Amino acid sequence: MAFLERYSGALYYRLCGPKLGPALVLVNSLGTDCRIWDDVISHLAQRYRVLSYDLRGHGLSAVPRGPYTLNDQVDDLLALVDHVGFDRFALCGVSIGGLISQGVVQRCAQRVDALILCNTAAKIGTDAFWNERMETVLAYGVEPIADAIMTRWFSPRFERDNTAAWSVWRRQFLQNSAQGYAATCATLRDADLTSALDHISVPTLVFAGSDDQATPPVLVKASADRIADASYILLEHVGHLPSLETPGQLSRHIQSFLEGHGHA
Repeated sequence: MAFLERYSGALYYRLCGPKLGPALVLVNSLGTDCRIWDDVISHLAQRYRVLSYDLRGHGLSAVPRGPYTLNDQVDDLLALVDHVGFDRFALCGVSIGGLISQGVVQRCAQRVDALILCNTAAKIGTDAFWNERMETVLAYGVEPIADAIMTRWFSPRFERDNTAAWSVWRRQFLQNSAQGYAATCATLRDADLTSALDHISVPTLVFAGSDDQATPPVLVKASADRIADASYILLEHVGHLPSLETPGQLSRHIQSFLEGHGHA
């Protein structure tokens, strides 16, 4: 098990794939940990050196005092890539992971060879939405919102056809620290990178899920349209976490995109 000790506590991370392979960083969503990428990693780690990690406040990483800012999250990611020796890398994030990825590009685009944004936007939700969720979680824990979260995460077809997996991920969600979850909600509440979209020059691929209730396709597409020459793919019958619902399809698109932009 690998950890990076930071001033804010330890960050848990994993490295997979050939040591000299092109570097790829995967960033997970609110309420999950790096395991959501396992099936994607099984496809891509044959060629790529893949870094995945648990966000602060999540999984095996420490739960520092909140709230967490987008700068905190970007600092964590850059500290990790420096620690493992990635000078340049491709970057793929889902939901808040995509927001963090945009923040990394805004700060140091010269280090990012390619950007992949899954089910995310430059601004997600409203202040009122996140404040209400934070108040609920801090008062009662994450269990009262679990069923609503599952509806936002997964398509109806996935819930119907993959009941065991659906139950496993619901149990994983219930293991979240209320403090870490609420502190991460603050990142989503306070971050707005809309004006920065026009300045992204890194080759970009954007995914949306047709059944995503957390970041609906219209929201994702609105951000994608502002990024110069971004490619956009709508995944049919997929919710908010394509790495869990359709990892093979997602991996093939990612590999094709990276190869097409010389990151191979």
